Amino acid sequence: MKNLGGKKTISDMEVGEIDTSLKDYKYQPKLTEKLEGLFKDFTQETINEIVLWKVNRYSELNDETLNLLNQISKEDKEIKPDLTKELLRKLLDTPGIRLPMASTILRFKNPNIYQIIDQRAYRFLYGKDLKNYFSNIDQQIEYYLEYLTELRIKCDQKKIPFEKADKLLYQLDKENNSGHKIK
Repeated sequence: MKNLGGKKTISDMEVGEIDTSLKDYKYQPKLTEKLEGLFKDFTQETINEIVLWKVNRYSELNDETLNLLNQISKEDKEIKPDLTKELLRKLLDTPGIRLPMASTILRFKNPNIYQIIDQRAYRFLYGKDLKNYFSNIDQQIEYYLEYLTELRIKCDQKKIPFEKADKLLYQLDKENNSGHKIK
């Protein structure tokens, strides 16, 4: 079999030339170790972790971030700006978490004060694409807080329950803008 494109393959290597120690393998190290150490029946949670491992989307929060997150109660009705900013800073500093994922975590913690910012919901609210590059974390935090403010105003104007806004905007964008690709 001929090597296409001049790329080196295993066929090009000699026996003994391959280091099998895996000392340089650093893909999702904590989760890899956890998954390889399983000696129990798989649950849906196990499958979810394997999928997240495969797509490199597993994000492990540190204790400080989890403690901040748990300072938000499902019963809270108003945003705590300082707590939110500090928590967002910690979330956005976690590998694998960008603004849409951070907002998703917050939304499931308390949908009364947080909603998911994603391409579809943002596009249906503003009529333009969600920015996908930010120069720093503070810029992302301000962007999200402004989004929440505008979303709440529109929900009040249109008599939409705020806690349903992200799902509703997502669905409305799919129904009304299906001919426009998501970037």
